[in-house]
Amino acid sequence: MTTTRRGLLIGGSWVEGGGAGYEVVNPATEAVVGVAPESTPDDARAAAAAAAEAFPAWSRTTPEERAALLDKVADLLEARLSDLVPLVQAETGATLAVTTSLQIPQAVTRFRRYAKGALEPTRIALPPGQQAATPLAAGGLISAVAVRQPVGVVAAITSYNFPMTNMAGKICPALAMGNTVVVKPAPQDPLSVLELVALMEEAGFPPGVVNVVNAPGSEAAEALVASPDVDMISFTGSTEVGRRIGAVAGHDMKRLLLELGGKGASIVFDDADLDAAVAGTGSTFAFHSGQICTAPTRVLAQRAVYDQVVERLAAMAAALKVGDPLELDTIVGPVITAAHRKRVQGYVEAGAAEGATLVAGGGAVPDAGWYVAPTLLADATVDMRVAQEEIFGPVVVVLPFEDEDEAVALANATPFGLYDYVWTADGNRAFTVASRLRSGNVGLNTLQRNHEAPFGGFKASGVGRDGGSFGLHAYSELQSIVWST
Repeated sequence: MTTTRRGLLIGGSWVEGGGAGYEVVNPATEAVVGVAPESTPDDARAAAAAAAEAFPAWSRTTPEERAALLDKVADLLEARLSDLVPLVQAETGATLAVTTSLQIPQAVTRFRRYAKGALEPTRIALPPGQQAATPLAAGGLISAVAVRQPVGVVAAITSYNFPMTNMAGKICPALAMGNTVVVKPAPQDPLSVLELVALMEEAGFPPGVVNVVNAPGSEAAEALVASPDVDMISFTGSTEVGRRIGAVAGHDMKRLLLELGGKGASIVFDDADLDAAVAGTGSTFAFHSGQICTAPTRVLAQRAVYDQVVERLAAMAAALKVGDPLELDTIVGPVITAAHRKRVQGYVEAGAAEGATLVAGGGAVPDAGWYVAPTLLADATVDMRVAQEEIFGPVVVVLPFEDEDEAVALANATPFGLYDYVWTADGNRAFTVASRLRSGNVGLNTLQRNHEAPFGGFKASGVGRDGGSFGLHAYSELQSIVWST
């Protein structure tokens, strides 16, 4: 699958960009998918300026106008599904099962959801309060209303694992609230996001409301974050980059929404349904090669079932087909780059060197492409790097625990707190444990998500929440309007 080169959209015009461009490579075949445009810092600043210029008029459009445009994009995405699916699949290396269910279809769902969201009330009536006279003002009955106002220009910067879906999750609520955006896709797989922006232009978004920049290095992104025209940064990616964004943005007190790394604990009690617990935890092997921040990458298994959990996970890892993501029975595709494969393998080697037992996998799959075999490390301890740091690959580590208190302590003993899971037949224990976990999200006997629930992390896993109506709140400022009645 190859595609023709697109440029950058800045202020309603497609331009080449100041950089030379670079090749986007299929992780499964190492073939060139297409050539991506390359932004300079000046391009990034120009895009931010264009968004700032477009903001006053766009923020005054009616909710109905914004809803109609978001719905139109969803229509166009559905109409282009047959040619967008191969493009997303080729540049991400995701299996057909992941691409056809969770890449473009989820982007369509988000455009539809926030088309409706644009129509949600933005005014919150407050009860009047009786106030006595002060030296500042006369007394009386004082009324107030809280109004959600758009933040301004939003820089939307996303990770490589779900390029179109993640970007839709940012730009849809931002636009629905009346903000303008500068889109900065992940450099590894930007081509589908460029196509998405082109569809948004086709749908009729006014010039400057949606802009796109792209670059393989950090210079353009840092210029975008630092631009005085940018009011908010919405970022999904690593905690390391999130910290840098926070440091740069903090100078101007910019609004931040940061969805960062995770080291999800999967707590398996001795009364759990082991079939469900192992299948859910094993999704780290099977789902997009473990390249997902919500993955249950640490298994905390109670002593009585520890050996069974390890045995079942090892059997699962060995049974999963690794290979060509275009084949319907393939479960585990490649990781995104050769450098990332080397990083994942480095963690596996470090875990074994620190004393963990390599039960399954552990190496690259020989062939073209950047594959890592599903890997299981047992007998880990909490101080090991593989139990503390995000690997972002098909690697699961297993630690034993004795009782509920130790399970909670182990689960909370990392810098992260994005998504944890509890497996037990005791509903009361499940909710009790969840309340003690320092995690923004907790799944009880399920990996399913409710997309209306607030999503985000504790600690080094991020700042702020999106999802459902909470996403609209994230891209707005609260203004209080007070008057005397």
